[in-house]
Amino acid sequence: MKTLDVTVAVLLVVGGLNWGLVALANFDLVAFLTGAGGFGAKNPLGAVVYALVGASAIYQALLWRSIQRRWASA
Repeated sequence: MKTLDVTVAVLLVVGGLNWGLVALANFDLVAFLTGAGGFGAKNPLGAVVYALVGASAIYQALLWRSIQRRWASA
């Protein structure tokens, strides 16, 4: 489960950086990295990345207490 927790954290950082770049520089990092093109463009790979970031946010929001307990007991 800790591997999943770390993966979720990485995806949330990617999502946060992407939104920060969108706000500050009008640059969509996910679209750029997946080859979708300019700002707001989406391709199937980009859609998967966005879906994984969203699922990670839901996971983190719903299970944050159990994640804290899991890591505190290490």
